[in-house]
Amino acid sequence: MKIVIMAGGLGTRLRPLTFSIPKPLLPVGEKPILEIILSKLKQQGFSDIILSVGYKSELIKTYFQDGSKFGVKIEYFDEEKRLGTAGSLRLIKDKFHINEPFVVMNGDIITKLDFKKMIDYHLDKKSDLTVGIKNHKSQTPFGVIQLEEDVIKDIKEKPVLEFNISAGIYIISPELVDSIPYNEPFDMPMLIKSGIGQNKNVLGYNIKEYWLGLEKLKSFDQASLQEKEWS
Repeated sequence: MKIVIMAGGLGTRLRPLTFSIPKPLLPVGEKPILEIILSKLKQQGFSDIILSVGYKSELIKTYFQDGSKFGVKIEYFDEEKRLGTAGSLRLIKDKFHINEPFVVMNGDIITKLDFKKMIDYHLDKKSDLTVGIKNHKSQTPFGVIQLEEDVIKDIKEKPVLEFNISAGIYIISPELVDSIPYNEPFDMPMLIKSGIGQNKNVLGYNIKEYWLGLEKLKSFDQASLQEKEWS
């Protein structure tokens, strides 16, 4: 199964670091994020990789080239304009003649997910779109008031809120990709909503393994410590 890694983002939340280096090349410990991702995919037997690149793509291509140095085969899709988190998938499907389900993941994730189990789930359930989800808890730093009109009915001091969040890892069947507008900006939440609106089989897969999205600088410290434990 092909793995499409979205590696073309601007990394605006990590500026000024990403002014000169694209986010997938930012180091976690001694290696770039994307190299760690490729290493973990290779360990699980995945070697057919497509990188969707845009911002500072020449640096990514220079570092990874055809992937042989890292034990994988890398092909590239160049976003000629900003297409969002899912807009390039329609073009990728056509360019690389993809006619079976494929994995899509963001290029800023450190995880020990067993991809084969997620793929088996997608196939067994005959899913059109399987969204990796992660349970996320967040403690509110304030007392939360429950009101009915102006009357206070209750107060909860610093409650812990719990959500299922999208983990940035998806398995998509090619038929659903055809519903993405051709060469137009389109984000993954829009694709999820589109699938639901078409009554497609859109399922969530609970990721129980370690997962970390590298969205903030402090996340890199967490990821570095985790990589040391794994190595």
